[in-house]
Amino acid sequence: MKQWRPALLAGAGASMAIALLGWLDLSWQLTLLMVPFGASCVLLFSLPQSPLARPQNVLGGHLLSATLGLLVQLLPLPMELKLALGVGLSVAMMQGLGLIHPPAGANPLLVLLTAQSWPFLWETVLPGALLLVIMGRGARWLNSRPLGAP
Repeated sequence: MKQWRPALLAGAGASMAIALLGWLDLSWQLTLLMVPFGASCVLLFSLPQSPLARPQNVLGGHLLSATLGLLVQLLPLPMELKLALGVGLSVAMMQGLGLIHPPAGANPLLVLLTAQSWPFLWETVLPGALLLVIMGRGARWLNSRPLGAP
């Protein structure tokens, strides 16, 4: 059972994070949950020591790539070029700025395919990513405590 403890805690942390975002979605009638956050949970709860799970990578990666998706959306290009350009720019900018967070690479696709607008950044991306980072830190702290510790 000892080898399963980290896996079970990671699964529980991811479940609680998504459940909280979903509950806040329904309670506040705001969209705080987006598909890339599920992939962020894998890094935050299963690989918390990874550089890809650092708070600045999670927050910065999600905000940067969503912003780039919104900017590319303004270009008078066919959708398939916007999709390609949004993802390509996001990958290049995240790497160039040292903010690589792989789940955020999906944000331009999400923004473009669902025709999001600028409030999406501060109504969904920022609070959702911030909440995930906070919950990830809490789970990391709990996971570092010995079994049975008060």
